[in-house]
Amino acid sequence: MRFDQRHLLGIEALRPDEITTLLDLADKYVTLNRSRNKRSGILSGLTQVNMFFENSTRTQASFELAGKRLGADVMSMAMAASSIKKGETLVDTALTLNAMHPDLLVVRHPNSGAVDLLSQKVNCAVINAGDGRHEHPTQALLDALTIRRAKGRLHRLTVAICGDIAHSRVARSNLLLLHKMENRVRLIGPPTLMPAGIEAFGVEVYHDMAEGLRDADVVMMLRLQKERMDGGFIPSEREYFYRYGLDAEKLALARDDAIVMHPGPMNRGVEIDGTIADDINRSVIQEQVEMGVAVRMAAMDLLSRNLRARPTEVMA
Repeated sequence: MRFDQRHLLGIEALRPDEITTLLDLADKYVTLNRSRNKRSGILSGLTQVNMFFENSTRTQASFELAGKRLGADVMSMAMAASSIKKGETLVDTALTLNAMHPDLLVVRHPNSGAVDLLSQKVNCAVINAGDGRHEHPTQALLDALTIRRAKGRLHRLTVAICGDIAHSRVARSNLLLLHKMENRVRLIGPPTLMPAGIEAFGVEVYHDMAEGLRDADVVMMLRLQKERMDGGFIPSEREYFYRYGLDAEKLALARDDAIVMHPGPMNRGVEIDGTIADDINRSVIQEQVEMGVAVRMAAMDLLSRNLRARPTEVMA
């Protein structure tokens, strides 16, 4: 297996073969997680620290479970009551962490670039669990694994990503990964929720769901990031659902075997109709949650191998 990364900060730095390596290993962890004995000792003796400066029950629980199943000592820091809130800088926090000698650091932060800054200051492997509007690499990787298992491949597919593109780090990481794996990506949403100049990324942009969903293999819905909105981006949630919410009528325009995805948490009746979200024949939303644990196990496994292969570094 070939995976040369010291950190997992984003999809942008990954080669296609590294993505395939990680997904292949994650497939094996899916099998382990479905067995009676879900434990492995791959990370035995290593310490994993989770630092979530933003709340995320789903992602944090997934990383905690992944680390414990691999045998790591897992500690989650309560950042709401941390020294950062008392005025400590991110660099000082990194120096404090170095004194504790962690091996894996999982960070979620509201500011783009904060995780990259920490990775430059700590003596351990860092995984980006989402930073601002920048990237959310493990979400894109778990989405990729879900697609590959459902469709039998991860190339030459037409993937429609629908909704709040402007505020979504999930959309950015997914379009980067899907392009690397030679897929056709369509972005669908109102002009107010579409980043300026997004066409430069080589995607097709649609403001009409009927046009954008036609013959799609994968339909990925996004949550309205209301906490990141500082103005009137949509007229109302009712109007938004009428025009951009996924229901049976709109889904009928995609291919008959198209799968439906959502990174969660869902706003039913706003981004997606509840009957579509729960349709066991089309929806793979619960599979995405399952794949998340396996992908994060694979990421920590690969990073720990590279960690053990490097000499211990000490910050000047």
